[in-house]
Amino acid sequence: MKDWKPRLKRLFIYWFATGGFVGFVPFAPGTMGSLVGLGIVYLLGGVPFWVLILLAVALGAVGVWSAHQLDHILGVHDSGHIVIDEIVGILITMVGIPVTGYWLFWGFLIFRLLDVVKIPPANYFDERMKNGWGVMLDDVAAGIYGNLLLQLMLRAQL
Repeated sequence: MKDWKPRLKRLFIYWFATGGFVGFVPFAPGTMGSLVGLGIVYLLGGVPFWVLILLAVALGAVGVWSAHQLDHILGVHDSGHIVIDEIVGILITMVGIPVTGYWLFWGFLIFRLLDVVKIPPANYFDERMKNGWGVMLDDVAAGIYGNLLLQLMLRAQL
């Protein structure tokens, strides 16, 4: 009977770090994780911006831990199966941005581009931090950059 606690913990780590197992989709798991995050933004449309910030911080904190744990379980740093970082990154990208098809499209596109390109310091986090923080922070940086670009677009009425 003692065996259920470690198994439950391991199941939670897999579930959380992979975005509800979306990270096991055989094609473009990072893109799928970003779509999960976009779905969360859509479902929360209309909540004050600070709610999205708090959610991103909470998911990010548990994401650092779960990504670090899954790294150890799988024996691979920043496995493609880990998508909680993309979920948090897209949440950050969309803070204070209207939840319309237009803005969701641009937020998704810009975040994915920035996540792939890894503008400094995102590349530093990705290349040099081999722990849960490294998994999460490159996407947090991409999310911040994405949010800044969307804020500029919003104010420029693009």
